[in-house]
Amino acid sequence: MNEITRLREPYPTPERQQEAAMMGAYIFLATEIMLFGGLFLVIAWLRYSHAPDVVAASKRMHLGLGALNTAVLLTSSALVALSVAAAREGKPAPVRLGLCGATLLGLAFLAVKAMEYRFEYREGLLPVPGSGAALSKAGEHLFMNFYLISTGLHAVHLTIGVLLLAGLLIRSMAGRLPLPDRAIVVTVIGLYWHFVDIVWIFLFPLLYLAR
Repeated sequence: MNEITRLREPYPTPERQQEAAMMGAYIFLATEIMLFGGLFLVIAWLRYSHAPDVVAASKRMHLGLGALNTAVLLTSSALVALSVAAAREGKPAPVRLGLCGATLLGLAFLAVKAMEYRFEYREGLLPVPGSGAALSKAGEHLFMNFYLISTGLHAVHLTIGVLLLAGLLIRSMAGRLPLPDRAIVVTVIGLYWHFVDIVWIFLFPLLYLAR
């Protein structure tokens, strides 16, 4: 056969393609909400059932570093929102500027978090081999276990977000992101980034402000 079979978009119009992309993004985020929602509930239960131990462990954490990272992520979300708005208006320069700033802030968050883990390890607060000596009660161990799980999982998601933002920035600088036609790509990645930021907004008071 000499005929060439060509792949066709499952949705014929750009509007339908964008609707499908947004639906896929919402379904994915719903599964992520269930994942982190379960962790939030467990941490909240620990705060209720082991209140004195949780308060004792939380007071030893580095509140200043947690607050700094909160400010970093809120600023990055604002930059991503500006990038999304500029993409819809077909303005590539502000899109690149916002993506670059958000990527750098994401890297800054990870650097601060790594430094915080290092401090906590040296202070015996992390429930890992070679650390954990400062945790004398079962409730403290449980709380710090879920602290490490939840913040580690969040860091993995944020790392993915940084890679997505960096990839989008490179694609835009190479001229392979026509705007506003492909603004949906910026929008979907922006949704993911906002979700990761919102997760931290919930984790910060649950973990650092237990009093």
